[in-house]
Amino acid sequence: MDVFDVLTLIGGLCLFLFGMNLMGGALERSAGGKLETMIGKLTSGKLAGLMTGLGVTAVIQSSSATTVMVVGFVNSRLMSLKQAIHVIMGANVGTTVTAWILSLSGISGTNIFLKLLKPSSFTPVLALIGIILFMFIKNNKKKDIGMVLLGFATLMFGMETMTGAVSGLRNIPAFQELFLMFKNPILGVLAGAIFTAVIQSSSASVGILQALAATGAVSYGAAIPIIMGQNIGTCVTAMISSVGTTKNAKRAAFVHLFFNVIGTAICLGAFSIGNAIFTPALLNESASFAGIATAHSIFNIVCTVLLLPLSGLLEKLAYKLVPDAKLPEKISELDDRLLGTPAIALECAHNLTFDMAKVATDALKNSLECLTSYDKLKAQAIRDAEDKTDHFEDIIGTYLVKISSKQLGEREGATATMLLKSIGDFERISDHAVNILESAEEMREKGIVFSDGAKAEMDSFSAATNEIVTLSYLAFIEENAEQANLVEPLEQVIDRMKEILRTRHIDRLREGDCGIEAGFVWSDLITNMERVSDHCSNIAGCIMDAKEKNMNLHESLKMLRSDSAFYREKYTEYTKKYLSFV
Repeated sequence: MDVFDVLTLIGGLCLFLFGMNLMGGALERSAGGKLETMIGKLTSGKLAGLMTGLGVTAVIQSSSATTVMVVGFVNSRLMSLKQAIHVIMGANVGTTVTAWILSLSGISGTNIFLKLLKPSSFTPVLALIGIILFMFIKNNKKKDIGMVLLGFATLMFGMETMTGAVSGLRNIPAFQELFLMFKNPILGVLAGAIFTAVIQSSSASVGILQALAATGAVSYGAAIPIIMGQNIGTCVTAMISSVGTTKNAKRAAFVHLFFNVIGTAICLGAFSIGNAIFTPALLNESASFAGIATAHSIFNIVCTVLLLPLSGLLEKLAYKLVPDAKLPEKISELDDRLLGTPAIALECAHNLTFDMAKVATDALKNSLECLTSYDKLKAQAIRDAEDKTDHFEDIIGTYLVKISSKQLGEREGATATMLLKSIGDFERISDHAVNILESAEEMREKGIVFSDGAKAEMDSFSAATNEIVTLSYLAFIEENAEQANLVEPLEQVIDRMKEILRTRHIDRLREGDCGIEAGFVWSDLITNMERVSDHCSNIAGCIMDAKEKNMNLHESLKMLRSDSAFYREKYTEYTKKYLSFV
């Protein structure tokens, strides 16, 4: 093996790792909402958590990525530690799928069907289909499918390149002696753990071991301890990810470490005892691609079967090692660790925006109530809500910008844009709630009272504002475009009400039925309420846009107004309801 073989090996390794990353990312984007559904259906049941971890890892082809996601979920309070333990166990089984895919490279024979199963026979076709889908098709989902095929082809080409580059090692005595040394189980475990910790992927580490096995110098006696060590090495990613997280997130990372270390210790003990007593001839035979995949699967399944009933003890051990702090810890509302899975990160941002919408809507409703029955506790709640929505807008907006920098599917992209637009509107609604509260406080302090006619008009305007806020909130929470369609006709009625009420106010001023100070407060109130309705219209428009995957808000509203049958019916209905005094 000369310097050119070394360069070829490095190139093959780079292609292998890049292809794995490319395929995993594209699979993740293609899964999108399915990943959210899998996580959303997660229960505290052991089997449900186990299958969730297995399924997610099989989809994204990385147990490290799944475990980092789990740390993020626990840190964001989307998952309990008990649930996380079962998912982590499932992830260890799910990662074995990659080794079986890579084992296709070891297929040999002259039979036409065997040749067709060999990656070198079909990956060029997959690469051709992938490049056509990626370069010439505009649909994002099909582009992602093309990226999956390209990633798989690149991964398998890298595997073939590595296998070819190391073939010369079979004739080098030092290489054979190296793997004879790894027959010492402790050294094998250490080698597997260190190498996997460096590249931070047990799937990639197993693939590289399979490529080295092609030389014929890697026996099962050396390969099995290395495989055991790889499971320990993959814990490094989660441990690094847990730095700066909550106590429970740290516990999840430690559970991952405990699970793999304890499982390795048990299996390594059994392996050493079995080898000493029975000295199986199989351990001296050269490992094959499929043999390594089989050993990897058996090891992970055995560890899971042994430790699944002991998940409660793992949880207690984590609590012992990471005890609760005396002071309550600050909870991270949105976790950057989830950005590796944009669909899940977007769902977290979406859920937090629901909280923001509730805070803003309640503040507005409380401010309207303060006009007729002022309450100091409500007044403070309104001001606190305004501070909260400012905080929400800051952290959600920043997080959504980070998510948007990732490659998103069409649906996720539309949702991210809808949320970015909506958070500004909810923040402004809470600002107007404070403005309305300040008007109520001014009336109370100065003893300002509206005339009977003005009071009736204000009650009607306040009721219309209350209804439009409720409509837009429910439409946003339920992501209901039909409910959102009801907002725009009411917003137009409120616009008309504002002009009518302003004219009537001027008439009352002329007739002396209303004082100047009351007039200023009146003007501020109807202006703030009308602007609230504008923001409600924007929110409803965003919901309709997201459903149609169209981000041209003004075009959507114009199209709605042109729908004479529905729009005119609702406009007439709201006019009768709130402008009956005209």
